[in-house]
Amino acid sequence: MGELADFLVERDQNFRNPNVEHNSLTCHYLFRARLPALYSDFRPQRTLNPDGFQANVSAWRQALARAAWEGRIASQVSASNLLVVNVDEQLVRSLESKQFGRPLALGTVVREAVGEKDLYPLKEFLNTKESIYTGKTWAQVPWSVVSWAAAQLGFSGKSTSGEDKLPQGAFVVIKNVETTAKSLAEKVNSSDTRFDRTYTKSHFRKTFADTLVQDRRLSETDIDILLIFLSRDKGIVVYDGRVVKIKGATDEDESAITEEDAAVSSLKELIADMKEQTELLTRRVDELTAAAKEAVSKKNKVAALAALKSKKITEASLGKRFATLNQLEDVAARIQEARDNVQLVKVMEASAGALKGLNEKVGGADRVGDVVDRLREQMGEVDEVGKIISEAGATPVDEFEVDDELEAMEREERKKEEAVERAKKEAQEAEEAEETRRRLEKEMAELRPPVTEPAEKEGAREKTQTPTGETADSLEKLGLGEREEPLPAQ
Repeated sequence: MGELADFLVERDQNFRNPNVEHNSLTCHYLFRARLPALYSDFRPQRTLNPDGFQANVSAWRQALARAAWEGRIASQVSASNLLVVNVDEQLVRSLESKQFGRPLALGTVVREAVGEKDLYPLKEFLNTKESIYTGKTWAQVPWSVVSWAAAQLGFSGKSTSGEDKLPQGAFVVIKNVETTAKSLAEKVNSSDTRFDRTYTKSHFRKTFADTLVQDRRLSETDIDILLIFLSRDKGIVVYDGRVVKIKGATDEDESAITEEDAAVSSLKELIADMKEQTELLTRRVDELTAAAKEAVSKKNKVAALAALKSKKITEASLGKRFATLNQLEDVAARIQEARDNVQLVKVMEASAGALKGLNEKVGGADRVGDVVDRLREQMGEVDEVGKIISEAGATPVDEFEVDDELEAMEREERKKEEAVERAKKEAQEAEEAEETRRRLEKEMAELRPPVTEPAEKEGAREKTQTPTGETADSLEKLGLGEREEPLPAQ
């Protein structure tokens, strides 16, 4: 089996291996019938089973686009492109299956894709002046021209018998081009200055070739296709073959490349080259420093001196590169400042014209003063009329009655406030009394002696009889006896 066929069996669901069991029995039989149908000559299905014919053609078109996008389709004369399918004998061999052989209807697939403009002949794509979206359809082209072009490309009609001749050549995959263009639009969306959006073609390729498609690099042919598509078909960039200017949302005069744009693009490319050189020289200085230290540690004086001399030469070159880079960056900053000044002057000029027009509409200060005076006069009349109307409809009010009613309302409000305050105070006093009661109960409980049996109490009393205790009892008895004697009569 060819390498590309193995890739499709592994990555494309329409080309799953029929020998691999699936979770669903239905899926198993579906894939089992799908793969041989794709490799068969399904041209008769155009009339017998149109849905099946379109399904097979669609599966092959998607497979070719995926294979190109993954960089799996190589040419005999160039490296693989992500935006181009090279249709030749090498492609057929890479699609060959051990079980089903070569795809017998691949030529029909290519012709159908070209007819639907999913594939576009490379030379025609690069040379046509009209957009591929707004150009003439095949129905609008004279039949003689269509017949000649079809014969040149191998499009000899919709035959359902005989060998399916393969149209050979390079074809642009429009789906892949649109995906890449969308990726570029997302990346440059944050570029806010015209300086940042101007490139030479080579600088554009260095900047975006590795970043637009994840883990893959656009070839030089891919870059040519992308730039033509963006300028001619999408209107996102202005491109003259050497300079690329990505259009901004606010910039004016974006229809052509100017000498200023060419100078800016060259300056940007030179700055980028200088930055790259300074990075390389900086790494070289670090490497030579490490080599000198290693030579010293090994007592190799000759190698250490050689490394240090090379380091000095590299440092001198690095200093010159940095000086040049600083000058270039200063020039770039001044160019951007000059552009800002141009825009500022344009805005100020437009603003002055707008103010002049508005002032003319106002009519000058005298007219405004007259308008204000008339306005004040009319407002005074309105106030006077309102005052007369209010006086005519007003009724006398007893001020004493109003004062008495206000005083009554204030007394009622004070009573409510005093009642609320009294209730709060009583609640607080009740809470404090309850807290005092609980605290006293707790203290009484702590002072109360523990309850014991009578015998234990008696034994404890006998044991605690001390001379001091006996003396206290005797004094108590004497005191009681003295109180029982009557007082002498007076």
